[in-house]
Amino acid sequence: MTNKTLRFAIFGNERKATEGERIKEIFDNLLHRTAAVYIEKTFYEVLPPTLKSDPRLAGVFEDDDFKADFVISLGGDGTFLKAASKVGTKRTPIIGINLGRLGFLANVSPEELSTTLDEIYAADFDIDERALIAVETEDGSLKGYPYALNDIAILKREDASMISIHVSVDKEYLTTYRADGLIISTPTGSTAYSLSNGGPIMIPRTGIMSLTPVAPHSLNIRPIVISDDTVLKLEMESRNHSFLIAIDGRAERLKEGTALKIKKAPFKLRIVKRRNQSFFSTLRTKMMWGADMRKQELP
Repeated sequence: MTNKTLRFAIFGNERKATEGERIKEIFDNLLHRTAAVYIEKTFYEVLPPTLKSDPRLAGVFEDDDFKADFVISLGGDGTFLKAASKVGTKRTPIIGINLGRLGFLANVSPEELSTTLDEIYAADFDIDERALIAVETEDGSLKGYPYALNDIAILKREDASMISIHVSVDKEYLTTYRADGLIISTPTGSTAYSLSNGGPIMIPRTGIMSLTPVAPHSLNIRPIVISDDTVLKLEMESRNHSFLIAIDGRAERLKEGTALKIKKAPFKLRIVKRRNQSFFSTLRTKMMWGADMRKQELP
């Protein structure tokens, strides 16, 4: 692979485009390897003029209209999820460069990019395949991309009281959640929105998903973990006769009576994983597991 000209499609966080020097370092690192670098249009348009005019850039693309050997996400986990939605079924491996804060998905620091690229050109890396979940409506009213790497959340409207969510698992009635919402999470998304609502941390590739209520009306309602081979059916009731569905944060409003079916997607997302990385080490680092806060020095 060393002598091959690799093609990289870059997605970026528009708010990070002001960090011109850091982004230039990243671009220079790619271009000095004679890589073919393509940039997603909305990110390209907010880059500093000196970067946009670089004659070494191979081109600009829109939406999912690209062909590449690798996708690079420049930003945080939100940017990574955006890139994942554009990769879709292409199976193009994604490299997440963390220009944000926590970064479970975007877990390569800018300082590690050069070493990571060396490993890629030497084929010295692993591919971590992550399951997605899919949602469909019986009436076809859902308009956006229907796949989630992290989670699908059913939520009340901002000005509404709680909603009732009737849930069946493989056609067997489970329960009715009366709450502000319900989060259906993959293992990948278990450290995101679900965790902030008391959901469990799930290890990637374990073949499960969780249902975590958001501010449930009853204290005896708790998160539950089920196999991702099951099919969920959700039916909603709301006083204002509508609700929100957020698919990896991309929200749509649907009307009451819209039945949802949620199940495992027929494809997986491929993430570049350095061989010195593991989920458990990331968990310890990002969430400070095992750290004794009593040993922190007081100012």
